[in-house]
Amino acid sequence: MHLSIIAVGRMKSGPERELVERYLTRCRGVGPAIALQGFEVSEFAESRKANAALRKSDEAKFITGALDANTSLIALDETGSSLTSEKFANNIARLRDDGVSHLSFVIGGPDGLDYSVRTRAAQVLSFSPLTWPHQLVRIMLAEQLYRAATILSGHPYHRS
Repeated sequence: MHLSIIAVGRMKSGPERELVERYLTRCRGVGPAIALQGFEVSEFAESRKANAALRKSDEAKFITGALDANTSLIALDETGSSLTSEKFANNIARLRDDGVSHLSFVIGGPDGLDYSVRTRAAQVLSFSPLTWPHQLVRIMLAEQLYRAATILSGHPYHRS
């Protein structure tokens, strides 16, 4: 199964981008043994429309334009459900085992995700009820993808 991250907001060069890439590089090393690949990031600039509703709608066009019909989508939003790392890993494994060929995680912009993206998502996931900057969410997601890959491969990175 191919995994990818779609993010609204461009990450500048620096320690945040380096940390995301470090975790995704680790994922690419562990992934093939457990039938996971890709671990790529597509990022889009934040919309400059006049109000939040127009910005979210504009950003939704970029997000949905990056998806093909066979992509399963998990949206990240503070109002979503919370999972343990083990359940997060097991969800990825279940989707892989069910034959999902591409799984994308989407991170919205400062105004959040448009309703059309949330309803397109198979799951809406929250890392916390707190609101986080997209750079930190991207780091946390990359780390959780690496943690999930290590859980599924039996690597001792994750300790319960």
